[in-house]
Amino acid sequence: MADMNADKAPKKNYWKGLKAEYKKIVWPNRETVTKQTIVVLVVSLLLGVLIGVLDMIFKFGINLII
Repeated sequence: MADMNADKAPKKNYWKGLKAEYKKIVWPNRETVTKQTIVVLVVSLLLGVLIGVLDMIFKFGINLII
């Protein structure tokens, strides 16, 4: 049988690799985060309004049928 621990990297290499990967991250600047946040809020509001309007239409239709 194969040794199950043969595929695991030692902890030193894991932490070094993790640190190296974190250095590769490109964080967005404040302007980008602000723009994306505004877009998310606007789209969320529009979808909420759309769902509310559709709910009222369906309620009206069901009440008309009943």
